[in-house]
Amino acid sequence: MTLQLKVPKMACSACTSTIAKAVQAIDSAATVEADLKTKLVTIQTAKPESEVRKAIASAGYPAS
Repeated sequence: MTLQLKVPKMACSACTSTIAKAVQAIDSAATVEADLKTKLVTIQTAKPESEVRKAIASAGYPAS
């Protein structure tokens, strides 16, 4: 499943790395692509959206 989430607090490449690690901690096969200009994160994962949102939020980057 492909998720597209807007993450307003994402501001730099370290932010995107933290988000990717948070997602991959719950789904090691997930792929994460982030666009800093639009604040959009595209995630390919088998996990439900609620789990992905929770993982990102617990890393300090709640999705809107």
